Amino acid sequence: MSLKEKVNAVIEKVRPALQRDGGDIEVVDILEEDKVVLVRFSGACGGCPMRNLTLKGFVEQAMVEEVPEITEVRLAD
Repeated sequence: MSLKEKVNAVIEKVRPALQRDGGDIEVVDILEEDKVVLVRFSGACGGCPMRNLTLKGFVEQAMVEEVPEITEVRLAD
């Protein structure tokens, strides 16, 4: 399985929890050299003041556990 496939599999696992709250998430890019995934929140998550907590405490944690070659998940600019 490619790195992109692994990353997308994790996103599909966390997506339902975000969608239950009216939000969503998409992968914008994977910086393979830096081992970083860039994501964008949308819907209710897009402007949520807690999105950084969701990003680091939920999305990044799941990503690092399941795809150990990834070291960080960041919001895309």
